[in-house]
Amino acid sequence: MSSFAEPTVEGARRSRPSRPRRAPVSRLGLILMAPALLLLTLFFFLPVALTGVFAFTDLSTSTGIGRGDYVVTPTLLRELGDRGLSDADIAAVSRASVTVNAAALDRARAAGIGARFLDDIEDDFAGRSYDAPSAFERDLRRLRTAPRRARDLKSAAALFETSVLNQRFATSTALAARLETVAPDLPEAARAQILEASYTGARFTTENFRRLVTQKETARLVGNTFLYVGATLSLFNVGLGLFLAVVLFYMPKGASALFSTLWLLPRITPVVLYAVMWKWFTWEGGFLPILAEQLGLPSFNYMKGSVVTAWATMITLNGFIGASFGLILFSGALRAIPVQQLWASEVDGATRWQQVRRIILPQMRWPILFVTAYQTLSLLSSYEQIWLTTNGGPGRTTTVWALEAFKTALSNYTGNLEYGMGAAMALVLVVVGLVLSLIYLRLFKFNELVGRPKIEI
Repeated sequence: MSSFAEPTVEGARRSRPSRPRRAPVSRLGLILMAPALLLLTLFFFLPVALTGVFAFTDLSTSTGIGRGDYVVTPTLLRELGDRGLSDADIAAVSRASVTVNAAALDRARAAGIGARFLDDIEDDFAGRSYDAPSAFERDLRRLRTAPRRARDLKSAAALFETSVLNQRFATSTALAARLETVAPDLPEAARAQILEASYTGARFTTENFRRLVTQKETARLVGNTFLYVGATLSLFNVGLGLFLAVVLFYMPKGASALFSTLWLLPRITPVVLYAVMWKWFTWEGGFLPILAEQLGLPSFNYMKGSVVTAWATMITLNGFIGASFGLILFSGALRAIPVQQLWASEVDGATRWQQVRRIILPQMRWPILFVTAYQTLSLLSSYEQIWLTTNGGPGRTTTVWALEAFKTALSNYTGNLEYGMGAAMALVLVVVGLVLSLIYLRLFKFNELVGRPKIEI
């Protein structure tokens, strides 16, 4: 017989670890969080959702946001000709004919054409057809009641024309019926192509992404963006920011506070004023060109005069803003390091470089991860400094992805703002930002950074 008593069911139930009870949801907490959740939805989730929807449309100023009509223009026919529509089909669709019938006479009366003039047209030309509108105009001039002004005569003659050019049709069926009248021998494939291309409203399509993949401009934009983000992030936002934070950490408090304040100026200065200051600094007659001229160096507009100086200016002026941001975060993180560790290392004879390498940098992984991830997303979507300074020039050599998306959607010199294409480019930035964030979390071993310490004191 065993000396140990068999456990009872009651004892087994008592020995089981109790599950932690979930804290009840506070109604007051939900009420207090409601405004923040509403703002987050309106200004973050909703814009991202709308961007995703618009990215799969051909929405632009020419299409509008309402329901469109079907319009065939000479420009549209030329574009279709570039896509493979034959010259014979274009000529057939462009042809205009004239038929004097009751419907045409009713249109003319509704347009306010003189009654005596219309009576003469009905008496002399009723039931006749003309292959060329010019022949009909010549016959109209012979009538005694014809308008004396050539413009009025042409306007009256146009009411009897049967054409598809520059006319609005509410439905594709109405346009198809007119095409059947004007060009009865038009092939079915050509008719379907014209019907699809002539719609002036917005449609859901994947054409934006096909254009991004196939056009040569995409490779240049990707390369420019990679150079801009990589150079600015590594040299300034993380590199210079961390260097300044470490240097100021070892300086006396008074000097450290002074230099930290000075380095905040690029971030707190208004963007437009900051851009104007850099223009004064780099344009002809500015500080740098005058200094270079005194030293016998080439003097010109360093912001837009050459590709190399334009890139250097663009990266530097953006880098100073990012370096001040990194300086703030890295300085705060350095103050959180126990000073006793540095004292102990000095007792062991460690140099400043050994302290930075062995003590400071290993404990800065989390701040470096945050600055790297945040500033990468910020640089990917930033364009205002570039727009206000180089504007993507000289030429388009410093145009990055975000600036091109802004110009495509909101500042197009051609006048046709392509909202759908701009949204597609913005959606690509969102996806790239999410992917890079996941890569950073993996690279910096985020789970270990936020995990429980292996040794708890």
